[in-house]
Amino acid sequence: MGKTYERIDGRLRTFIEAQPLFFTATAPLSGDGTVNLSPKGLKGSFVILDELTVAYLDFAGSTAETVAHLRENGRITLMWCAFEGPPNIVRVHGRGEPVFRDDPRFPELLTRFPDIDATDHGLRAVIVVRAELVRDSCGYSVPFMSYDGDRDLHGKRFAREDDASLSAYFEKKDHIATSLDGLPGLPLPLPPSTV
Repeated sequence: MGKTYERIDGRLRTFIEAQPLFFTATAPLSGDGTVNLSPKGLKGSFVILDELTVAYLDFAGSTAETVAHLRENGRITLMWCAFEGPPNIVRVHGRGEPVFRDDPRFPELLTRFPDIDATDHGLRAVIVVRAELVRDSCGYSVPFMSYDGDRDLHGKRFAREDDASLSAYFEKKDHIATSLDGLPGLPLPLPPSTV
């Protein structure tokens, strides 16, 4: 049933780009470390950069586990499920990197996300993932669910923050600068936005 793909193109690319939700999974090297699994959404916050590279915007949240794990070891899996139409699950296993706001690549990467105002969401980094293995599977047990639209709560909450207040917000959180397992997370204070 499952198939391995050489690249993200054609029907596979069309499927990924049509999904309003995907999941990311990361883990520290430590065998007793905390595995992280996060849902990601918001229209326009994910792009395919080329046939083996994808990126998504890392917005404000209560932890920075993905960033911490990527800084330690780079391992990441992204997964999309078909909740409408034919059953399908696609996974991209690869190496990821957080590109922070003070990185020279950051402004150019942001141009690849024209369909979202990143300043409304407390943008922390752009996560860039290079695929090492791309596979699909049947998805026969994934339920049908309808997509009604993005929630506006995240944008409403973080649109009122400037760089200084956003950095202060992150500094008050226990697991932004340091992960649940004590790994370096988001570098603070937050560098000024280049957007």
